[in-house]
Amino acid sequence: MSVRNFLRFYLSSNREMRQAIKNIFGFYPGNIFLYKQAFRHKSASLNHKSGSRINNERLEYLGDAVLGVVVADYLFRRYPFENEGFLTEMRSKIVSRSSLNKLSNKLGLKNFMHFANADVSQMKSVGGDAFEAFVGALYLDKGYHFTRKIIIKRIVEVHFDLDQLVQSEISYKSKIIEWAQKSRKEYRFQVLSEKTIKNRKQFRVAVFIEDKMLAEAFDYTIKGAENLSAEKAWNVLSEV
Repeated sequence: MSVRNFLRFYLSSNREMRQAIKNIFGFYPGNIFLYKQAFRHKSASLNHKSGSRINNERLEYLGDAVLGVVVADYLFRRYPFENEGFLTEMRSKIVSRSSLNKLSNKLGLKNFMHFANADVSQMKSVGGDAFEAFVGALYLDKGYHFTRKIIIKRIVEVHFDLDQLVQSEISYKSKIIEWAQKSRKEYRFQVLSEKTIKNRKQFRVAVFIEDKMLAEAFDYTIKGAENLSAEKAWNVLSEV
């Protein structure tokens, strides 16, 4: 490819991303390179002359913090008489990894992602990671107040039914999985034993993080034992 054709392609791709961000989020980006970095998975990292690798992980870290603050502030103002536990659970429902993955798929953010291979693109967490990295890029590009407006007006109030979220139950197993993914920890739910009591099977399930057992529980279904042990494990992690 000639230099002229390369520049034409490069500038064209920038224009396409600018227009896509305008269509989805309602604004034109300033520093397009921040957003291009937000959609670069670590498998497709670029090497900087300083020796560092350029991908979306740092922006994901920043976006996670900014998103948490914006959502917490929004819920605090929307529900002035609810207690801390209610607000914490509602925030978790909005910013959970599974919720952000669904949001990313709905917005079509994977279409902008750069991966080193197709297998990586199928990983469940890349969509949510990319959205958080996008928020980090938006914050650096436009500042906190503009970012807050976009998150509330174009994301929370458009894509989340808060009344429905209030009624929905939270899965402690999902919370453990999301925590482990964000913390980059190995986790597993393991059936340790099963026994029959009065013609009914009872299952003993434990939660392991990095091969350390955090909690265990019994129930008459594996799914029930998993969620009970996950709730116990979550209480342990919350105290750390």
